[in-house]
Amino acid sequence: MTTPKPISQSSLARPAVSNSLSVSPTATFHSPPASSSFMASLALRAAAKQLKPFSTEDIKILLLENVNQTGRDILSGQGYQVEFHKASLPEDQLIEKIRDVHVIGIRSKTKLTAKVLQEAKNLLVIGCFCIGTNQVDLDYAAKQGIAVFNSPFANSRSVAELVIAEIISLARQLGDRSNELHRGTWNKVSAKCWEVRGKTLGIVGYGHIGSQLSVLAEAMGMNVIYYDVVSLMAIGTARQVPTLEALLGEADFVTLHVPETPETKNMLGAKQFEQMKNGSYLINASRGTVVDIPALIKAMRAGKVAGAALDVYPNEPAGNGDYFTTDLNPWAEELRGLNNIILTPHIGGSTEEAQRAIGIEVADALVRYINQGVTLGSVNLPEVNMRQLTLDESNHARIIYIHRNVPGVLRRVNEILGDHNVDKQISDSKGDIAYLMADVSDVRPEDIKDIRDSLDGLSSRILTRVLY
Repeated sequence: MTTPKPISQSSLARPAVSNSLSVSPTATFHSPPASSSFMASLALRAAAKQLKPFSTEDIKILLLENVNQTGRDILSGQGYQVEFHKASLPEDQLIEKIRDVHVIGIRSKTKLTAKVLQEAKNLLVIGCFCIGTNQVDLDYAAKQGIAVFNSPFANSRSVAELVIAEIISLARQLGDRSNELHRGTWNKVSAKCWEVRGKTLGIVGYGHIGSQLSVLAEAMGMNVIYYDVVSLMAIGTARQVPTLEALLGEADFVTLHVPETPETKNMLGAKQFEQMKNGSYLINASRGTVVDIPALIKAMRAGKVAGAALDVYPNEPAGNGDYFTTDLNPWAEELRGLNNIILTPHIGGSTEEAQRAIGIEVADALVRYINQGVTLGSVNLPEVNMRQLTLDESNHARIIYIHRNVPGVLRRVNEILGDHNVDKQISDSKGDIAYLMADVSDVRPEDIKDIRDSLDGLSSRILTRVLY
């Protein structure tokens, strides 16, 4: 028996077909006339086994905030229409642009609120070319059947290395000495300058960044303790402590690596600064809302905190320029006036290596979702994967049904698919949203139309896609 061949990337290129075919991933399917040219093109499409009921050039993608070239190349290589902007867009321009596109790629500055997303009538998927997704209304997107992907791990090393650099810089007061010498002042001192060897690093959040940081710190001779809301296996000789208070009382350096949630808002405030060791240091490269900045300013002026490094802030400018002012954050001038404080403009993951890796990871996820319906890595839809169809599986259609997670849906869907041979089927739910994928064999164009129309008629429907 001949071994089935996986579909190659080159085989996904769409052959010429009748103009009667639907060429949009969101358009209604229209049955073409049964002409000989149509049947020939249908046979060619089946042999190629692409899963695209659209011309790739009809997929419109909007990329904002200088998404890395690696991601742009992957998406352009699929034949999609890619519009690229180096900066974010004002809300009114964003709303105008998003009405037409099937895919939008952003980083951290673009805010995809419900107000913006409700205008995105053709939008299938959002790519966040960064770690965080708090700039997207994930719940609203899920309720519209819009998948969201990000890159949670690709810049972990970049952030960990930045924190190591800041630990040493704070311990040696390098920022102050550099600024003094730039002004022409020679100030060679050793008072309150320390080696990091033998000091204790307290890591709040022992995930991908925190655990990598743990390894680097131990290599420099630091003792590592960490606090996390779940029990996690330590790497090396690191030790988990039971409470944040215990960590703050023991650590010489405290570094934060937690997500933005209601529970982490102002996680470090006046009370927590009092619990820290006298003369300790704080680093925050997680989210700007985690630290109460006015309380930090007070603790540093009192000498309780000897130095701090901040890479994130409650309110951040939407673009580069002289925008980090009191108009944006009322305490900005006070913060800038402190001694031994390192202020960086959210550059934790801004390395060439990290941005290339993020571009590849997110763009690949977008292509898999557009072309195959695979949701692995989605942050707001159930993660569903099904093996790729092979060249030997002709006349198949992949049915994707995103629906509200209510009783009786699977029975209704299977009644609709019951007249066909369902080769594979998988379904999963996440909260109120469920995602079903089924591969149906020996289907004709009119069957596809009937299936889609029937699924669209169900009261549970959020979005129906048919790939064939």
